[in-house]
Amino acid sequence: MQTVSAAVENPSQTMQSAASWNSPYPEDVIAEQTLFSAFGSPPKHLDPVVSYNSNEWAILSQIYEPPLQYHYLKRPYQLEPLTLKAMPTVSYLDKNLQSVKVNSKKMVYSEYLFELEPDVFYKSHPAFAKKADQYLYHDLTDTRLEQFSKPWQSIKSVYDFDQLQSRELIAADYVYAIKRMALRQNHSPVLDSMLPYIVGLQEFSETQTKLYQQQLKASGKNSKSLYYDLTNVQISGVKVIDKYRFSIRVNGVYPQFLYWLTMNFFAPIPWEADKFYKQQLLVEKNLTLDTSPVGTGPYYLAENNPNQRMRLLKNPQFHQEFYPSDGLADDADQALLDDAGKKLPFINEVIYSLEKENVPLWNKFLQGYYDASGVSSDSFDQAVKVSAGGNMRLTEVMQQKGIQFLSQVQPTIYYFGFNMADPVVGGYSVKQQKLRQAISIALNFEEYISIFMNGRGVAAQGPIPPGITGYRDGKEGVNPYVYEWKENRQQRRSIEQAKQLLKDAGYENGLNADGEALTLYYDTAATGPDSQAQLSWYRKQLAKLGINLVIRATDYNRFQDKVRGAKVQLFSWGWNADYPDPENFLFLLYGANATINTNGSGINSANYDNPEFNKLFKRMKNMANGAEREEVIKKMIAIVQKDAPWAWGINPKSLTLYHGWLKNVWPNALANNTIKYRRIDTEQRLLAQQQWNKPVVWPLWLLLALLLISIWPLFRAYQKRQAEVIKPQTDQGGY
Repeated sequence: MQTVSAAVENPSQTMQSAASWNSPYPEDVIAEQTLFSAFGSPPKHLDPVVSYNSNEWAILSQIYEPPLQYHYLKRPYQLEPLTLKAMPTVSYLDKNLQSVKVNSKKMVYSEYLFELEPDVFYKSHPAFAKKADQYLYHDLTDTRLEQFSKPWQSIKSVYDFDQLQSRELIAADYVYAIKRMALRQNHSPVLDSMLPYIVGLQEFSETQTKLYQQQLKASGKNSKSLYYDLTNVQISGVKVIDKYRFSIRVNGVYPQFLYWLTMNFFAPIPWEADKFYKQQLLVEKNLTLDTSPVGTGPYYLAENNPNQRMRLLKNPQFHQEFYPSDGLADDADQALLDDAGKKLPFINEVIYSLEKENVPLWNKFLQGYYDASGVSSDSFDQAVKVSAGGNMRLTEVMQQKGIQFLSQVQPTIYYFGFNMADPVVGGYSVKQQKLRQAISIALNFEEYISIFMNGRGVAAQGPIPPGITGYRDGKEGVNPYVYEWKENRQQRRSIEQAKQLLKDAGYENGLNADGEALTLYYDTAATGPDSQAQLSWYRKQLAKLGINLVIRATDYNRFQDKVRGAKVQLFSWGWNADYPDPENFLFLLYGANATINTNGSGINSANYDNPEFNKLFKRMKNMANGAEREEVIKKMIAIVQKDAPWAWGINPKSLTLYHGWLKNVWPNALANNTIKYRRIDTEQRLLAQQQWNKPVVWPLWLLLALLLISIWPLFRAYQKRQAEVIKPQTDQGGY
């Protein structure tokens, strides 16, 4: 395995030694272009067709490259080619696949043409290793293992294999990724969102899923260890034209389709890797696409130890990409262009350490051992001062350390969900609506934001967050079932009103028809010490209505399984914008995406399925932005506000602190592949670590002095006693 890293020029040995006095990292690593970061929950899926969580994408997006990306600096957000020569071209076709104008009544399809840049290569990998045109590791058997230069038991990573080779990215790799998405056995969470759009995907998915299932049944294996050859089967609307070109045909006009092509679901997958990883011997070692990604991106996963740390190294085969030279409108930010035109990436290694609690993470950040950090409620006052107008600035202590910060309203929603398939909190009757509305009123998220988020957020009124088309501010955007508009501002309805709704729902004073307290169950992945106060807060909110809330806490992976299996009653989850369009949030409530309708792969975790909402969603999703689309969205939001499948929760305001030595930091809520733009002034970091972590030795000297002082009388007494013993013996010993 080749390790690519470059030391800082001429770092002094004194600086290294001082910085490493209490450092959690080796001296040589600190002195290099190494980014130190942390993760709070281990990633479950690193297969791009399956993964759809921010903690996984933080790693995956540095490894895989879909066709498009967001320009790092430009605002509003702008798409640009990533592995393509240029932006895709689009043509419009009639039912006979003849070219027509976009507004023609004969138009049936939109067809996108993609052309790849040549000389884009994968990181070297055993899946590509060949000898005399024969793949070396596609048929691993006990006999084959005997030919290895090292014992099979010692192989812990794919980079431990004897032979590693690379190959060029080709158009067929992008097409193969879409084929993998189509197999139900791969549980892609976006398959059902893509089925109505990509021509032929529905038929391909149904046919190939059935055939694969037959092979699985006949072999007695599972989908992890049985390779299903997709190379010679075709999706009618997805074509490989030649080595570097492919096309995707979609039904009608769907402008948002290009946004999807920035996402990891559309990252290329070489068939060789798929076949390589479907071998039983590798599955037994947990070496799969889910644990060992194969990409063309700027980094590769060199170490995957999710219970301790994850480590990325710079990909030595990474293609030519350069830091942007445009995109800034504010002269105050021109320092972000200091690296314009330079080859990416700047950072050679990224070390993610597992930090389950906020306090140690924050302390290590202040010591300079993490390059950036969020701000928890416990450390907020130490870091930030809030003015009467709500503006934030760093405290003097932070400023003296040269710490800087970014703050922005996130295109994100954290919501409290009701499982609409649950017989108690689900359903669409008036009584069931009123139960959820009552709970929504009782969950005072303004109080939550004040207590646990230091005011960094606003209470959400619906599924669309600020900054996304369809969001309405002020009186027009208020949820009338939870708030009233009084004195020119929104005010949460009273607990008395919530209790009346609860009574109308058949639970007067929180009691059911048998006179027993209504007991509800809240599933969560919040298990750490920092979460106990929040869970207690949820109990107290429902206790106002006489409802007994039972907390069922588990680890994040188990929590995901329970939600996707519709085995929860109440839960909290969140959604970050994947692309700047309301469809990206409204599809979270579209019935066809419900987990119970998609064998657990859907993104509608609340299992909401309202026919009128579904009808409007189908109409809205293909419309261009404008007054007509806004009116449809307004009707959709009114429906879900009344049904209350979510207690709408919070639109958070992010606050990220970073040290002055971390360069080219710029807020980009939609891009996930931003590490390649960052750079570290390593000498500045070493000096700061030396200054902030000087060993405090005076207590040791003081302790030694006290020890000597306490021993001295004993020592003097011992000397005196010895003298008294020796003296008589000398007197009696004369001649």
